[in-house]
Amino acid sequence: MPADRRTGLLVDFGGVLTTNVFASFAAFCRDEGLPEDLIAQAFRSSPVPRDLLFRLELGQLSAADFEREFARAIGLPDDRAEGLAGRLFANAGPDDAMLSAVAAAKRAGVRTGLISNSWGEALVYDRERFPELFDGVVISHEVGMRKPDPAIYTLGAERIGLPPEACVFVDDLGGNLKPALALGMATVKHVSADETIPQLEELLGVPLR
Repeated sequence: MPADRRTGLLVDFGGVLTTNVFASFAAFCRDEGLPEDLIAQAFRSSPVPRDLLFRLELGQLSAADFEREFARAIGLPDDRAEGLAGRLFANAGPDDAMLSAVAAAKRAGVRTGLISNSWGEALVYDRERFPELFDGVVISHEVGMRKPDPAIYTLGAERIGLPPEACVFVDDLGGNLKPALALGMATVKHVSADETIPQLEELLGVPLR
């Protein structure tokens, strides 16, 4: 085995183990009669929506409060606030190829873990599958940290029993990869399973398909 072969795999959830979340946000906008890129732009560059999201991910804001305040921030009436978070993700489903790859890595002896910026109680993970997929789990609102805080990557590595430099980290957002790379992790920017899985097979040295 080459000296630089990685023995740990840490993955994001939304947009990596699910289908594209920004496509789901665009579908939400179409359904609500909003500009298709409004949600994506709000999260990327609008101070109020970004602050609401960050507070939700850190566990500082309830789902109900987030939905009410976020609806107002994007110009939706109050009667469209309830269930907003679920509707935002309604068109994002599981990425079966990526889920299977993570499970295959774990079966092959790779230490596997989740590092997810969560939406608090607004969205529920399928935790019944966690034992099949992960040796360790870090969910932002439960630990009071969110990506790209370097501490959350260090914690993710600790929870699978490895140093950061032994790990690969996969995320669909480039900004979330930079701190992991600085800690010594190998990083993969996820676009599709067809692109990501071969990179992981090379880095981990195990077949994942």
